[in-house]
Amino acid sequence: MNLDIHFKESFKNRHIGPSDEDIQIMLKAVKADSIDDLMDETIPKGIRLANIPELPKILSETEFIESIKSIAGQNKIFKNFIGAGYYGTYTPTVIQRNILENPGWYTAYTPYQAEIAQGRLEALINFQTMVIDLTGMEIANASLLDEGTAAAEAMTMLLDGRKGEKKQAMKFFIDEEVFPQTMAVLNGRALPTGIELVAGPVSSLDFSDPKLYGILLQYPNDKGAITDIGSIMTKAKDQNVLVAVAADLMALTLLRPPGEMGADVVVGTSQRFGIPMGYGGPHAGYFATKEEYKRQIPGRIIGASLDKHGNPAYRMALQTREQHIRREKATSNICTAQVLLAVMAGMYGVYHGPERLKKIAGRIHGLTKVLATSLEGAGIRQLNKNYFDTLWIEGVETKKLKSTAEEHKVNFRYFENGSVGISLDETTTLEDVGLILKIFGAASGQKEILLSGQENLSITWPSALKRQSEFMTHPVFQNFHSEHEMLRYMKRLENKDLSLVHSMISLGSCTMKLNATTEMIPLTWPGFGQMHPFVPMDQAKGYQKIFNDLSDWLCAITGFAGISLQPNSGAQGEYAGLMVIRAYHASRGESHRNVTLIPSSAHGTNPASAVMAGQQVIIVKCDEKGNIDLEDLKQKATQNRDNLAALMVTYPSTHGV
Repeated sequence: MNLDIHFKESFKNRHIGPSDEDIQIMLKAVKADSIDDLMDETIPKGIRLANIPELPKILSETEFIESIKSIAGQNKIFKNFIGAGYYGTYTPTVIQRNILENPGWYTAYTPYQAEIAQGRLEALINFQTMVIDLTGMEIANASLLDEGTAAAEAMTMLLDGRKGEKKQAMKFFIDEEVFPQTMAVLNGRALPTGIELVAGPVSSLDFSDPKLYGILLQYPNDKGAITDIGSIMTKAKDQNVLVAVAADLMALTLLRPPGEMGADVVVGTSQRFGIPMGYGGPHAGYFATKEEYKRQIPGRIIGASLDKHGNPAYRMALQTREQHIRREKATSNICTAQVLLAVMAGMYGVYHGPERLKKIAGRIHGLTKVLATSLEGAGIRQLNKNYFDTLWIEGVETKKLKSTAEEHKVNFRYFENGSVGISLDETTTLEDVGLILKIFGAASGQKEILLSGQENLSITWPSALKRQSEFMTHPVFQNFHSEHEMLRYMKRLENKDLSLVHSMISLGSCTMKLNATTEMIPLTWPGFGQMHPFVPMDQAKGYQKIFNDLSDWLCAITGFAGISLQPNSGAQGEYAGLMVIRAYHASRGESHRNVTLIPSSAHGTNPASAVMAGQQVIIVKCDEKGNIDLEDLKQKATQNRDNLAALMVTYPSTHGV
């Protein structure tokens, strides 16, 4: 026996599970003599790989840990003050150990069956309640993929919400101070839908434009400034223009919430509620809106009911736009949620409660105010009149500042016009502020910039910007502020769920996947978790190696020339693929090709993704087992030959074929 090979293969065998004896029992049950015979019966030889792709050698678990440690070590951990929607935060250890690192939470199946998912559904309704309270809106869903896609969902939902003289309007305005990554997602999503996207300063906006149906604002904005968005919303409402606001949840503990000013939708990310930056994700986005849009809201809403005994019970109350219901009529392909991360963010709110959250936000703002006062005292110009955690600096020699900062392992944000952004967060200390002043002093030729302004840390925003309303008043946010209370609460919820720690889950779908424990461990390492997505590339060589290796392996397995790692769900991957096909036809002067054939057995997101990519969906018949009716496929391909863009096949189908 080759002991080395046996040791390395044990990683696979232990993780996947079946023993040689188990395999023989299963083969006997399906009347196959061997695995090879089973493959011959189920997978036609004509579609199998002729050659085994060249992939790296198998690693044992211990070898993998050593390898990934080396890769993490290639990432440089600087102190980041970049902001732009990503911030340092502390994951409470009681949440890290008992949710993020707990298979009772991370192996649970998508909560389609309420009776075996009561714990997660309660945790998600906590998340929804927290978002509703902080934003001042009437309803919220159980999370989305991230802030950018949440903003895109707002744009398309408001398109469906047009009324009266705006019923045919197709123009959507984006404040130029929206985060650039959100702007990029909106541009991509608007292209195939026919939405005319316009970006610029709000001061240039003509609210009376009959083509204008909606606008998106950032609060606080990309440069960190807090503006009076209430007055903007008043002008918009006067002209029947709908308003979406991308807002910072932490800032909303102190800032007047957009819902109180008339916003139609409020979106954003819950990342800074205890979720590591992780080089950009994943993070749970949020989406809050008015009751009148409850049948257009994307994703899931968790609702509270009473069971037949009169006890509280939770359910997925509304999935109107989920694609297994509307399919080719859907205008959104969202059928998922960042459940684990939304649970963590909601538990962060439960653990801290409203008063502690206000103290965290107040401390962030106080340190920012000290930094601003100190810099201004040294003659360095700060442009934001009102701010929460971000300063916008002008008039410094950027090249010298960047060089000095990187010598001290510090990252700021550098704008193209030479200005500089500095964002503080929950992890920032007074010593960090002193380090920033030291860097600015050295870069500006001053010997020393002294700390000042510590005696006046009160908020000086105009009263119209200050939050007066209470939030998170539900008892769940009042009762679990010590570790043992929090531990017991999370364990009670965990025990109300079915996960792989309790049983095998016989339900199968594209959401049924599980990483080995060894693969999960690096998630909490600083070398991965503390990386801001906008750091210079030479600080993220470990991440680049992972991306490059994974791309090479996926290309080898699939036979494709290139791979995109950007989509963060299967549905987003479908959309990306269809957009590539769309661009391909356009490059050949055949933009008229806009018909996609989709079998009736396909996953529900498939037709929705096609509609979002500007395609007309034609459904192809299937038999009761999910097999495609080839005659119907041939007939519909022939009928639509002049405009045919793609055939979209889910493999295997929802029937497993």
